[in-house]
Amino acid sequence: MNDDREPPRPTGDSTGSADAGDSTSEVERHVPSHPLKRRELLKAIAAGALALPLAGSLAACNSDSRSLPVVDAPARRAGALDANGEPVAGPRGTPSDPDLLNPVITWTMQLTAAELVTLTALCDMIIPADDTSPAASAVGVPAYINEYVSAPSDWYQKALVQVRGGLVWIDVESNRRFGAAFAALTDAQRTAICDDICYVPRAKPEFRQAAQFFDRVRDLTAEGFYTTDEGMKDIGYVGNVALASCDGPPPEVLEHLGLA
Repeated sequence: MNDDREPPRPTGDSTGSADAGDSTSEVERHVPSHPLKRRELLKAIAAGALALPLAGSLAACNSDSRSLPVVDAPARRAGALDANGEPVAGPRGTPSDPDLLNPVITWTMQLTAAELVTLTALCDMIIPADDTSPAASAVGVPAYINEYVSAPSDWYQKALVQVRGGLVWIDVESNRRFGAAFAALTDAQRTAICDDICYVPRAKPEFRQAAQFFDRVRDLTAEGFYTTDEGMKDIGYVGNVALASCDGPPPEVLEHLGLA
């Protein structure tokens, strides 16, 4: 499970230190076991990530034109094709010109049903359901991770090796400690294992690779959850939507800036 990581993305890690006599568990300190506290941590991370500009692509643009393509919406909806079998308007659905509204996954999913059961249990430990939003698995996060690690390129294949190896390790460790697979454990038993792998810098040498695996799954779980409608609603992210009116800054803000 070598940690050949991509450029850093927001994670749920905390870097706060604790006194030597502090009995607080690692999960409570860095990924709190209480659903609301954990969710508040991940909300803050996701809100910062979603505030970044979103990069888009211009479909059907070429070097001779810098204007947006004109899409024949009726023809597009009708699925009209040209002589080469490509849509007469709109995105061609190729890797360089994808149809983002109707995506097609061309590769085979690699994780087995048994691996997905373990992954689902782990994702739901990272983002469990609460009173306002569902658990990670309820919005398809395990399927998102499966799609991610199954993509046919060296980068994602390395992620597959790490995730698959980590899922094997966590089931073996669960059986060693508690005599059952990770998905069959109680929340307290799962937390006991996650305590040992939830923060790479403090993981014992024998848990270091498992901690790197947990770190990747935590990243992917937060990424998958907070890019769904339910996840964005959970952090109050509105996005680029039309407003009925634009009233400007409230009077107290203008007064504070000396502009009232």
